[in-house]
Amino acid sequence: MARPIVGIIGNSHMISDRYRVLGAGYFCAEAIAHVAGAVPAIVPSAPELVSIEELMEHYDGFLFTGGRPNVHPEEYGHEPTEAHGAFDRDRDRVALPLIRALTERGQPYLGICRGFQEVNVAFGGTLHPEIRELPGRMNHRMPPDGTLEEIFALRQRVTFAEGGVFHRLMGARQVMTNTLHGQGILEPGRRIVIDGWADDSTPEALYVADAPGFTLSVQWHPEYNAANDPVSRKLFEAFGQAVRDWAEGRRPRRLKSA
Repeated sequence: MARPIVGIIGNSHMISDRYRVLGAGYFCAEAIAHVAGAVPAIVPSAPELVSIEELMEHYDGFLFTGGRPNVHPEEYGHEPTEAHGAFDRDRDRVALPLIRALTERGQPYLGICRGFQEVNVAFGGTLHPEIRELPGRMNHRMPPDGTLEEIFALRQRVTFAEGGVFHRLMGARQVMTNTLHGQGILEPGRRIVIDGWADDSTPEALYVADAPGFTLSVQWHPEYNAANDPVSRKLFEAFGQAVRDWAEGRRPRRLKSA
């Protein structure tokens, strides 16, 4: 049987300041193909090229990736500042309504880093541009130097809620992850269940309450070395199963904590 297709939400880049490219990282495609067991397909984050209805019809699931541009603060009622960094308004216009539509339909998606933040914003949550500036928080940003192995090293502990969705999926309350983000959740949106935290209480794992499908999202980057890291593998395998179920017409049960 043909593998299901996962749409990877792409980011906009400029080559030589003149040629626009819509793309996504290789690690994300690799994790979808080799761990989730699906065909990875990059979705252009350009609302003039695609509609939400078309995307939901042609893809079985979606991966909302990380990216250097941030969700524009106007999407959650804040004024933009220099600390908010760069933006991708076209991705905002595709990703946010798509997340809401997928959630209500029960069609599976997985959020990573910016994708994690997009899920929160899609349901009315807010973000802080520099989590490290909040009292008691540590620096979660990507190291400025080093090899890929050093940049993506597992240096952050995440603790899941007792009996929660992530606890049951991972078979452990605490796991080690990487950390490569500057922004983070300030206020959770309605229906957003924070299910995992870093040691400094920064939200790192979430799902949407009473959603009829797979809505798991994480602030870290599980796509790196996903086939060999046990935490990443479990996450992508579970997502892959949800996507196959959708493709084969098996509709999921609602996620609930124990």
